[in-house]
Amino acid sequence: MLTDIDPRNLIGRKAFDRNGTKIGTVDEVYLDDATGVPEWAAIRTGLFSRDAFVPLGPSELVDGTLHVPFDRALIKDAPDFGVGRHLSPDQELQLYHHYGLDVSAPPPFPDRDFGKLATGTEDTEA
Repeated sequence: MLTDIDPRNLIGRKAFDRNGTKIGTVDEVYLDDATGVPEWAAIRTGLFSRDAFVPLGPSELVDGTLHVPFDRALIKDAPDFGVGRHLSPDQELQLYHHYGLDVSAPPPFPDRDFGKLATGTEDTEA
């Protein structure tokens, strides 16, 4: 998992699919809005082709190259949202579904008892 790498160090690296077939070159890296962790990479798939988004969570950086655990055909068929723009939550959801990744809801906040809250309506004696 690529959560501890500087996203700028991914730009320009070669990317390979699960079979070791070259996909292209990392063009951009997209960070999670809430955590700032690298979440998606846009891979330039050819000279006159487009960028394909790949999830970084299940990917690995091996000997200076990005290895994505999906087939090249699946990567090339990923939804095209263009690069240089923010990915909306809906677009991210489409990408997660495309790659068959679990997009379960985050766990709920724990229920905590904070004691009695003052409402300002209590009787006070002067």
